[in-house]
Amino acid sequence: MSTTPFVVPDGEPGDAYPRHLAEALHDGEYRAGRPALVAAVEHVRANEHLFTAWLREMSADRIAVAELLERSYWHPNGFAKIVLGSIAEFGFRIRLHIWPRSDTPSRGESNPHSHRWEFASYVLAGTGMHMAEFAETVEGGRSYRRYRYGADPANPAALVADGEVRLRRRIVTHVSGGDLYTCGTSIVHAVRPIDGELTATVVVEGPRRTPHTVVYCEPGEGSDQPNLDLAEADFDELLNGLLATLGGEAAP
Repeated sequence: MSTTPFVVPDGEPGDAYPRHLAEALHDGEYRAGRPALVAAVEHVRANEHLFTAWLREMSADRIAVAELLERSYWHPNGFAKIVLGSIAEFGFRIRLHIWPRSDTPSRGESNPHSHRWEFASYVLAGTGMHMAEFAETVEGGRSYRRYRYGADPANPAALVADGEVRLRRRIVTHVSGGDLYTCGTSIVHAVRPIDGELTATVVVEGPRRTPHTVVYCEPGEGSDQPNLDLAEADFDELLNGLLATLGGEAAP
């Protein structure tokens, strides 16, 4: 992949950065699947100043912020899921996940789950992420209720019950600040920030590979876990905090 920096022109709309990222990827040998996702994330990481400039530009454009908030939300696992843009020709979407500063370091995902798409990510801000991967087992582990997400055509966001199983932890790793992490559709995992500081990850996801995915809830835990609206004030606070952490100016 080309490592030649590209410049986001002044006055371009919010999709300028994804478009120029696509052009940078076209300069190299495009490879389908997870290698292309890794290449995209590595390029963002190598040109972090341009990514930060894009965030600052978008956060200062209130029309762009309003459009962004329509496709972003508070995830029930405690972070703001901000869908920044897409690279249509590759089927990519670029997201920013932000966990606000908290006095509870253990905040994060309590429900192991898989994904319908592959992704690559890296820790943009914060100490890092704790990653635990799981596998179903007949003996040992812990009891969970299994649900299928996306299996109900009438309500794609519903969790459809699919029996009780046992899960064991298969791998436990820590991804430090600046490090990269990849995930395929067969991986069941749960993640959380290592500490209570503001933590953010850049995520580049690929096209959907499977019609539904699995979510595991502990017995007694309700399956009704809706996404919550991300208010403009919350977005501003998160972005300004992130930009200050990265050493960039907060939006006016």
